[in-house]
Amino acid sequence: RLSCIRNNTWLASCGVLSAGLAVLSSFGLMLFCGVPFVVTVANAPFLILGVGVDDMFIMIASWEQSLRKKDKSNVKSLLAETYAEAALSVTITTLTDVLAFFIGTWTAFPSVRSFCLYTGTAFVFCYVYTLTFFGAVLVLNHKREQGNRHWLTCMRVDVGKDRAESSCLYNACCIGSGSRQPSEPEGEHPMSIFFKKYYGPFLTNKWIKLLMVLLYGAYLGGSIYGCTQIREGIDLRNLANDDSYVIPYYDDDQKYFSTYGPRVMVVITESVDYWNESVRLGIESCVQNLE
Repeated sequence: RLSCIRNNTWLASCGVLSAGLAVLSSFGLMLFCGVPFVVTVANAPFLILGVGVDDMFIMIASWEQSLRKKDKSNVKSLLAETYAEAALSVTITTLTDVLAFFIGTWTAFPSVRSFCLYTGTAFVFCYVYTLTFFGAVLVLNHKREQGNRHWLTCMRVDVGKDRAESSCLYNACCIGSGSRQPSEPEGEHPMSIFFKKYYGPFLTNKWIKLLMVLLYGAYLGGSIYGCTQIREGIDLRNLANDDSYVIPYYDDDQKYFSTYGPRVMVVITESVDYWNESVRLGIESCVQNLE
């Protein structure tokens, strides 16, 4: 927002910080419990960040709706309404993710098991921090807005102060743009209006619903076909612990034996008279034919 009071930059930053705290907590707990840290675990923070930011947007949207419904001075009622709207969606998202990754711990690959343990635990911590830490940040940000304080310096903004009497630095950091009006709740967000008045009625049209069903059927058919065409392309070195003997084996195999392709061996299972010259010539002829 352009208003120096209604700007929620710190609120968004704390949402990202909440996901970061979840990563630190889960990694610390798993390392304390002795779970091996493998290179694939380094991808987990990106997954947690995506889910954490999504939960943050849900919480903020529910908070904005609560501000339009409830008395903005009753913080407990506002937070209760926010959790009533957002907690169900956040909980279902967390449960499905945690279930998916903890099921992955049943695999026989130790590195995949470690990755699933780290990531699943991080989702649990992300859920806890969203409902505790970020909820508290929402309340603190609301109190800052109610106190008419600047989003960056948290100094009280005097809406009636003449800019000409102050320095340029004071005007930029302590007054800002759009601060001459009191900090009143804004109207409904344009995106919400678009989905409510245009997108929703468009989708509920019977012909559009039929088209959506057909499109989903095509998508489902394409997905099933794609599943039948999947081929293994994973680097097996990433599925082993960092100190495993498999790592140098694959390194040496790649360095010394990858140029000429797979090795071919021929085994003679019958008893052969190798002292017979004609037998030896026959074996050499067989080798030449194979080459």
